[in-house]
Amino acid sequence: MKGFTTKGNAPMAPADTLAPTLVLSHARKSFGAVRALVDGRITLEPGEAHALVGENGAGKSTLVNILAGVHQPDGGTLTVDGQDVTFGGPAAAREAGVSIIYQEPTLFPDLTVAENVFMGRQPMRSGRRIDRGRMNDEARAIFNRLGVALDPRRVARGLSVADQQLVEIAKALSLSAKVLVMDEPTAALTGVEVQRLFDVMTTLRRDGAAVMFISHRLEEVFASCQRVTVMRDGQFVSTAAIEDTDVDTIIRQMVGRDLDSLFPKTATTPGDPVLEVENLGHEGVFDDVSFTVRQGEIVALAGLVGAGRSEVARAIFGIDPRSRGVVRVSGKPLPAGRPLAAMAAGVALVPEDRRQQGLVMDMGIDQNFALASLRALRRGGLMRRSSEQRLAKEWADKLQVKFGRLRNPASTLSGGNQQKVVLGKWLARNPSLLIIDEPTRGIDVGTKSEVHRIIDGLVQDGMAVLMISSELPEVLGMADRVVVLHEGRVAGNFARDEADETTIMRAATGQSGKKVA
Repeated sequence: MKGFTTKGNAPMAPADTLAPTLVLSHARKSFGAVRALVDGRITLEPGEAHALVGENGAGKSTLVNILAGVHQPDGGTLTVDGQDVTFGGPAAAREAGVSIIYQEPTLFPDLTVAENVFMGRQPMRSGRRIDRGRMNDEARAIFNRLGVALDPRRVARGLSVADQQLVEIAKALSLSAKVLVMDEPTAALTGVEVQRLFDVMTTLRRDGAAVMFISHRLEEVFASCQRVTVMRDGQFVSTAAIEDTDVDTIIRQMVGRDLDSLFPKTATTPGDPVLEVENLGHEGVFDDVSFTVRQGEIVALAGLVGAGRSEVARAIFGIDPRSRGVVRVSGKPLPAGRPLAAMAAGVALVPEDRRQQGLVMDMGIDQNFALASLRALRRGGLMRRSSEQRLAKEWADKLQVKFGRLRNPASTLSGGNQQKVVLGKWLARNPSLLIIDEPTRGIDVGTKSEVHRIIDGLVQDGMAVLMISSELPEVLGMADRVVVLHEGRVAGNFARDEADETTIMRAATGQSGKKVA
């Protein structure tokens, strides 16, 4: 769960008193017959954080790659500090003062923080020796400027994603970057780390840098940015000041239609218990965890990052160990540490990390759909490609997966469509219990609504769903009951009509919790 303040949301200087730092106008880019960018436009002012939002496939990544010098546009103009520029490659972009901070930084793990900051540009002594003292001092000065305590002498291996991003930001500042593009920088951060990043953004703006912030989380856009540009289908839609727009307007512009609701929850009457967890524990991870999930019910496991939510789910499924407690599925005890037994009992697990744990990215879309149903698809001990194709086509149609060819690798799909394939892989087994961990992490708002509708439809058909989510609106919008974990223990169990943001956050931080039947 993310918590933000808006203290850094005010502009650093009146926008009309300074010339734009960067202007991209009418940019176009095609890859063969695919028009990835039809009309890309954005203007970045000094001292502002400017959000770029849009669904997957809206053209955001192509626009960023043009700014990074990775792609050269087929048309349009790009100016930096009033001068027309053409980036022949990433080095030219960096030389012009444009730096990209990606969601997953790529540091040299066995080098120090300072060595990563100054890679290829280390200060030298006479005799062509690296001046390590000066390098460490200059790196430390940059981190002090950012207001963060990071030892420039420590080895990069083991740094959190948040600290790795700070190293990338320090690298950009050491290059005198005027424009910092942050591409989904908060996806893997805790609430405290997100707030620290926002504080760093405020510092960068105060120093006159222009920050372009890309995020699917609109609450972060409103917490940290002064303007927002919306793209759809490769085209510019609008730019507005944050105070002149709202979430509903942005969503409508992103998807090109009105969404009845991001959380299409249909009231159901829960049936018999499907999952019963009693006093589940694993030494040092979680303890005394008890709850029930019934037919036609969504139970959300909520809590701060590190509270043990994913670990509980993985222990139920048998991936992670459990040292005590009982798990029953449809009244029958489920043995510990045996995922195959869980599958046979009708349990499905959609993991948090779809790329690493849910899919084989180099395998075909059809093969990924079939991964959990290989035994049922075999004939005479052999797997027929036609069987995989039939199953994949059925579920791709049901879940409205957008793809080129079913034989294409899963890596060619957008994040939202990858999530649908993982979901379809398990639904093909017709489970009675679906455990789904962070169902909409990293996917656009339109696809989020589609995933929510799929889950709601499954529950209407009588499936039991255990949902883990770090997004409070998703928890409150979709769950029939909310079980809150704090430091590995149940801190609250709330009915839908008793759950609100304050109640859940108080329980998640160990302040209070109320048990209900």
